[in-house]
Amino acid sequence: MQLQLISFAWIILHCMDYTGCQQHSTSRHRQHKQISGVSSGCQQGGCLTCSDYNGCLSCKPRFFMHLERIGMKQIGVCMTSCPPGFYGTRSPERNTCTKCRSECDSCFNKNFCTRCRIGFYLHLGKCQESCPEGLVRSDTQRECVPTCPAECELCVNRETCTRCQPGLYQLNGRCHHICPDDYEPSDKLMECIRQVHCEVAEWSEWSPCSRSDRNCGFKRGQETRKRQVLQHSSPFGKPCPEILEIKECLVKRKQCPGRKPNDRKGRRNRNNNRKENQEVRRDRKRERERARDTGDRQDNSNKTEHRHRRGHDLNPFSLAEGLVQ
Repeated sequence: MQLQLISFAWIILHCMDYTGCQQHSTSRHRQHKQISGVSSGCQQGGCLTCSDYNGCLSCKPRFFMHLERIGMKQIGVCMTSCPPGFYGTRSPERNTCTKCRSECDSCFNKNFCTRCRIGFYLHLGKCQESCPEGLVRSDTQRECVPTCPAECELCVNRETCTRCQPGLYQLNGRCHHICPDDYEPSDKLMECIRQVHCEVAEWSEWSPCSRSDRNCGFKRGQETRKRQVLQHSSPFGKPCPEILEIKECLVKRKQCPGRKPNDRKGRRNRNNNRKENQEVRRDRKRERERARDTGDRQDNSNKTEHRHRRGHDLNPFSLAEGLVQ
């Protein structure tokens, strides 16, 4: 009986030792797997090796390692280019993203800023709180810019304006009160824009001679020709020339289709009657004038004869001669 109890106790102890060994072996295997970085997620993105807890541990060639902070933990991310505020450094062992200086919003390397944070102004790759002599601060560009000429509101340097004072027009970096030749002002853009002149096509052929949209029943008519406008002019450009021409034309009179010949004869008769009536009226007028002239001459003759008779009666010699007799 005692022998059986001892054998049972030995078996239990042996099993406990075996279970502990198995658990220890499994723990060491998991730890080794986590350190080695072997994970199915490494095949995604630019990661070469990674872990479930720390993200990417190394990157593929040409990728940059960037550490992103999530709470108290940092996660490795592989990127083709570094985010704003960081610059990339390459080495045979590792490509990493390094943070710019505190006053830089973006940078090319640790000694050359490309954009400054608010309150700093860029000059020659450095972010400064004040600008050197001869330069002024530009809050929009966050740069030290030259003092603009009087006609400029915003400029790149003293030779190049990007925005003019109100009422002036910008052209090729300069401000103008009046735009140069071949340019005209644009009040919408406040710029001098190139003038556009009208362009027309060639003349069409002359149309057939017509009159009142008819091509028969007349002798004198008109011919027309046109040309199209290819390009309309700008407000100050050269205007378009004439696009329509009209000239007189003569044609051999011909009878319109469907008109009766008697109509032509009747029209000729009416014209002849009109002429005869005019001649009759002229003859009557001449007769009236002739009669009036004849009457005037008779009146004048009677008046002359009366004067002669009166003068003869008053002649003293005539009276004396009468008395002698």
